[in-house]
Amino acid sequence: MNEERGTTATLEPEPAAVPLRRNRRFQTLWAGSASAMLGTCLADTAYPLLLLAMTGSPTVAGAFGAVQFGASVLFGLHGGTVADRHDRRRILVLADTVRLLTALSVALALAADRLTVPHALLAAATIGATMAYGGPARMLALRAVVPPEQLRQALSQDELRVNGAALAGPPLAGFLLGLGTAVPFLATVLTSGLALGASVAVRFDSRPDERERAGGKEKGAAFAGLRYLFAHRMLRSTVLVVAALNLTGSAMLLAAMVLLRDHGTSEAGIGLALTGEAVGGLLGALLVTRLHRLLRPGALLLVVAWAAVLSFAAPAAAPGPLVVLAALALTGLGVPALRVMLDVLVFQRVPEAMRGRAMAGTMTLLMAGLPLGTMTAGLLLDRLPAPTVLLLLAAALAAALLPLTFGRALRGTSWAG
Repeated sequence: MNEERGTTATLEPEPAAVPLRRNRRFQTLWAGSASAMLGTCLADTAYPLLLLAMTGSPTVAGAFGAVQFGASVLFGLHGGTVADRHDRRRILVLADTVRLLTALSVALALAADRLTVPHALLAAATIGATMAYGGPARMLALRAVVPPEQLRQALSQDELRVNGAALAGPPLAGFLLGLGTAVPFLATVLTSGLALGASVAVRFDSRPDERERAGGKEKGAAFAGLRYLFAHRMLRSTVLVVAALNLTGSAMLLAAMVLLRDHGTSEAGIGLALTGEAVGGLLGALLVTRLHRLLRPGALLLVVAWAAVLSFAAPAAAPGPLVVLAALALTGLGVPALRVMLDVLVFQRVPEAMRGRAMAGTMTLLMAGLPLGTMTAGLLLDRLPAPTVLLLLAAALAAALLPLTFGRALRGTSWAG
């Protein structure tokens, strides 16, 4: 009888995973991340507008984004190393606390009419640093509360957070500024508080084991994630193509703005056309699972990238706000599938001991393309008409894709870990 009981116990199926919508830890972390992202998008619009009103200088207004970006890149690789060596939950709580105190300091300074430009730029650097340290910790926290079979679904929901905040943040910041100078910054205090509350409330396995900590202390450990990414053929191709899309995409945005302005489109029309990227991203987040089911990683990478080539060229052939809106939406449609693909590949193929550094390295590479693309487009637009610049961007991206398209490197890739 004991043998029969043992056999029965062995044959009992494992309990099914809780559906993601009922996974309270994931949904709480997701809500906190959504709040933090919305607060960041609010700040990205509200701070430059405030600095422009304070100083009348577009250079000073633009310095906020430059300082924030610079801090994210400067601390990015170290943020991944810290995530691989220390308690990730503590890192997350600390990053959210610093962000909350920063937002509160700006709101109080505005209430007292004592906000200065150095104070605002210090806030930019602090926000950028918290993104560098909090970003890898958030991704590892998400992985810790979601079973492997639900990872793609969880990452797809996370794409809704990113694109939803990008779409809602700028108009919401403008609306709140209309209610009062300090109002959008009080909103960032609220969003930071919600993010901190979620980080405190959710407990998960957040301590790296001793092997992971030792790996983070080796010489050149901060670059170990990048070295691993570039040593792996599929990961290297994916990171480089997505980085190329970021670079040319940011250049395309500036060229599209100049194109629409030259054709007499109003500022409101230009702003509406530029929402196409976020709209495409929101729709694309809903298609991630289907696209991953239909296409293997290599094929998905090439399809999305070649669609971007067509999107860059279309406004040059038929300039107008509707064409720009559609082109940006088409480009944004495949980006969530690529980002989730990259995250899935990292979780499947990068050892646990260096995932934080691999994520941080990926984030740093992708972010580096944004200012470089904008600067390159600015230099080109000073010398060439906008349609020509758009065609050059499409040609450059196509030239980069041709070796991958006709080569064998991406053939036979699969989703298997």
